[in-house]
Amino acid sequence: MDDRSGADAKPRTPMLAPFRIRSFRFQWPADLATSWAFEMETLILGWYVLVETGSVLLLTLFASLQFAGTLIAPLFGLAGDRIGHRNLVCMMRAFYGVMAAVLMVLSFGGALRPFHVFAVAVLTGMVRPSDLVMRNALIGETVPSDGLIGATSLSRITMDSARVAGSLAGAGMVATLGMSWAYTIIVVFYAASFLLSRGIAGPRFGAALTALPASGPRRSPWRDLRDAATAVWDTPPQLAAMCLAFLLNLTAYPLAMGLLPYVAREIYGTGQTGLGYLVAAFASGGLLGSVLLSRIGDAILPARMTIIFALAWYGLILAFAQVATTATGIAVLVLTGLAQGLCIVPMSVLLLRSAHPALRGRIMGMRTLAVYGLPLGLLAAGPLIDWMGFAATATLYGCIGASCTLLILLRWHADLWPAGGAGNRR
Repeated sequence: MDDRSGADAKPRTPMLAPFRIRSFRFQWPADLATSWAFEMETLILGWYVLVETGSVLLLTLFASLQFAGTLIAPLFGLAGDRIGHRNLVCMMRAFYGVMAAVLMVLSFGGALRPFHVFAVAVLTGMVRPSDLVMRNALIGETVPSDGLIGATSLSRITMDSARVAGSLAGAGMVATLGMSWAYTIIVVFYAASFLLSRGIAGPRFGAALTALPASGPRRSPWRDLRDAATAVWDTPPQLAAMCLAFLLNLTAYPLAMGLLPYVAREIYGTGQTGLGYLVAAFASGGLLGSVLLSRIGDAILPARMTIIFALAWYGLILAFAQVATTATGIAVLVLTGLAQGLCIVPMSVLLLRSAHPALRGRIMGMRTLAVYGLPLGLLAAGPLIDWMGFAATATLYGCIGASCTLLILLRWHADLWPAGGAGNRR
């Protein structure tokens, strides 16, 4: 069946335009089910580890295992380029379901132990970071270029909604049904995501990707990854986006996400409920940004918008550094999440538009490597806060981030700012 089924029928709102594409009508609910399952599973298992071990250290170790596979994300991108992104996505989501089913059976049998949870966390943590890589790669190969903003925004909604509501649903299910039946629902979500993923199409319009020649010696994975790295280096918009992505993870995300428990307890003097409001505020802002972009469609300049809202993000970090009350902090975090959403989605579109189809999976996998800036920023923030306090540290991070963003704009101005620049072309 042609993946363009219904593509000629104009939707009433730009937000619905990507759903004209049959493949996206399968991908979006598949991604939604996966995101909700991720959030519910992380909350349920995190609570289990804390209750069973009583160790905050083991809790943080469990949380860190969720990012264990970030370093090998480019290899998943390469695998997707070789065997097909849809095929790899189906394999990944079947794997999530099998691992969840193992824990479900152990829980029903009364045999579940923290060791089992950590073993499964190690295995799934090697795969999970690449799920977003595959989502974006699939959008890039099934959605026409003029629909990427709307499709990527809608895809982002699946993650933002899961952070706001999925975790709350997980907590409610455990309290109402118990862990075993709550995990049964998670398995159902993973099964649904697998079945829906099978309906996703291959490259749009039936065009096959030609990553490798049909004959000749088989190329090594490292050679293929080097080709992708060279392509990024030789494409100014992509290189600028990679640099900015690392910078944001290094200096912006630590303050808006990783340090919120410290802010809630030490700055605002509140407990877990207050922390939940802070986390939900940031996620709600991101959700609002994704909704706005999905309604705007492609009437934006991706590179310019990325720079503008990166600077807005850092400006809000400077404001957040001076806030001393929970209510005001929540308001600022909503705006911070909004700026984050209006920055990150156009950045993804910038990478997708400028990536060669045969390299798309590998390039999006390389984008995931920027996440390593987050632990570096957190590790540096700890001693800095002990030395000069949270407000001064947040101000320092905001100033460094804004200054480096301006340097990135100055270095690649011709590609990032003019309407006709390489990063803003449709």
